[in-house]
Amino acid sequence: MITKQKGTYDIYGETAKKRAYINEILASLCEKYNYGYIETPVFEASELFHRGVGEATDMVQKETYDFKDRGNREITLRPEGTAGVVRWFVENKLYGNMSEPVKVFYNMKMYRYERPQSGRNREFTQWGFECFGSDDVLADAEVISLAYNAYRLLGLDNIVIKLNSLGDTASRNAYREALIAYFKPHIHELCEDCQNRLEKNPLRILDCKVDQESEILKKAPKTVDYLNEESKTRFTKLQELLDLMDINYVIDTNLVRGLDYYNHTVFEVVLDNSYALGGGGRYNGLVETLGGPSVPGVGFAMGYDRTLLAMEEHNIDIPIQNTIDLYLLYVSECEKETAAFIAQDVRLNGFICETDLLSKSLKAQFKSVERLNAKYLIVLNEEEIKKDRITIKDTVTKEEKSMPITDLIDYLDMNSR
Repeated sequence: MITKQKGTYDIYGETAKKRAYINEILASLCEKYNYGYIETPVFEASELFHRGVGEATDMVQKETYDFKDRGNREITLRPEGTAGVVRWFVENKLYGNMSEPVKVFYNMKMYRYERPQSGRNREFTQWGFECFGSDDVLADAEVISLAYNAYRLLGLDNIVIKLNSLGDTASRNAYREALIAYFKPHIHELCEDCQNRLEKNPLRILDCKVDQESEILKKAPKTVDYLNEESKTRFTKLQELLDLMDINYVIDTNLVRGLDYYNHTVFEVVLDNSYALGGGGRYNGLVETLGGPSVPGVGFAMGYDRTLLAMEEHNIDIPIQNTIDLYLLYVSECEKETAAFIAQDVRLNGFICETDLLSKSLKAQFKSVERLNAKYLIVLNEEEIKKDRITIKDTVTKEEKSMPITDLIDYLDMNSR
């Protein structure tokens, strides 16, 4: 027997319906913010992620699915959404006439080779959105607002935005040098990964899961102490906007995010003060890094698995469709043909209709009516069919009504509940 690969999963049944509900909520919210849908290829040139995400990141060094295709090209399965969207933006030269910001959202499968655990898989679905063209701090606030409101609409009320600023390039470089100078005398007291990060990506040391309780990390320099005046002013203005928008946030000076492309605003959405559901920030240099001109950008991404798990753990009622509108029962070949005709008409008029496809007995078909929780049933009868009539039965009230076949759609419209 062939089984699915470790860290992957099949989506079907009730889980599929729950995810469809989340899709509907998120897509509708993005529409209100005027974000359009985008979908990028599941695999890209490896260079895209090595340049965009960063050679020194854990994602590129440890987690990407890299391979050579039959043309000997270096290919990587998509590990995150932003780099691919930026590639699309640059390749299509959307920076050429930016009278308005370019705002898009996605809902795509991602792939990372890591140890599978609750809420974290090797294949996972990520929802995210990106805004290109505005360096105004209001764009940062809008992106944070969209992320914050998404979780609130899904019923997760006890959330907070963890917020920090890495500052502009000069501020970030000054902070990087301060970290290197601070960690150097203590580096052998930290884990092997942190030792490797010292020169390549010292900011990632602050995000280490192994040494997170170490006093060395707790006493490390803070990003806000190395912000220049312009970056400080920007960060203060962002907080003022979030206050005006009534968004619950806290400053976390250790928050740096794991990808190299961030500058200025970085943030995470955290549930119950401990459970990170998603994150994002500003990446003003990424478009240029990937071959375009200097175009500012800001975005956010969340994982479906962790979000759905959190909703289930908090007993949030997820409305899913567990009923059908009509079940058509039949015995003879004539009745079967009529069932096919009626089912086609009912479905095309927007109702959920089912009929027997397994040549079951009439008794077994009645069991299907109960199992599928049908609102109405029709037992087709040859004598009625000759008169172009049917009898529909309400499965709850047990009320029956005889009518012409042509009146069925109007009846369902008037009595839909």
